Amino acid sequence: MTVTLSKGERVSLTKADGHTLTRVRMGLGWDAMRKRGLFGSRAQTIDLDASALLFDAGDRLVDQVWFKQLNSTDGSVRHTGDNLTGEGEGDDESIRVDLGQVPAQITTIVFTVNSFTGQDFSQIENAYCRLVDETNEGEIARYDLSGSGRHTAQIMAKLTREPGGWAMTAIGAAATGRTFRDLLPAVSRHL
Repeated sequence: MTVTLSKGERVSLTKADGHTLTRVRMGLGWDAMRKRGLFGSRAQTIDLDASALLFDAGDRLVDQVWFKQLNSTDGSVRHTGDNLTGEGEGDDESIRVDLGQVPAQITTIVFTVNSFTGQDFSQIENAYCRLVDETNEGEIARYDLSGSGRHTAQIMAKLTREPGGWAMTAIGAAATGRTFRDLLPAVSRHL
C-alpha cells in the first residue's frame, strides 16, 4: 500500500502488525526535459544527486552519504551509486538504510537532492522520492517533487527516530546548491 505524502505530512514506519520496518530504501527518479531549439529538440544531461545526512539529538551533522562517500562510517546507510543522466526506468539513485544498525546517537536522517550540473528544477520532470520496505519491495511512501521552479535542490524528506521506531516526514523545501554542503543552512531549519 502506497501513501502519497504532501509537504509536511508524516507517516509512521511501524507496520500494520506492530513491527517496525528494519530496512528501507529511499529511491530518487527523474527525467531531463528535452531542450527545444531552432532545429527541433535534443536531450539534456542533468545530474541529480541523492544524499543522506545523519544528525544527532543536538542537530549536529555526524555523517553523510553521497556520491563521494557511498557508505556511512558505520555501514548502516549505503548509496548504490551515482547516475549522471536520469536515463532508464525506475529509481535512478537509491540510498539503503538498515534502521536496526543506525547508531543510537543518530536521531534524524535527512534526504536531499541537488542538481550537480546546476540546472534548475524547471528543466526536470517526473521527479520523485519514495520509501520502500526492502524486506518485501513494497512502496510505503511516495513524495512527488512536482514543484518545478528556479531552485537547484530540494530537501526531500527526513526519517526521525521515535520511541516506537521511525517516522518519515515529507519536506519538499526548495533550496539552492550543487552538493549537500551547500544545503546545510536550509536543512537545519527542518531538523
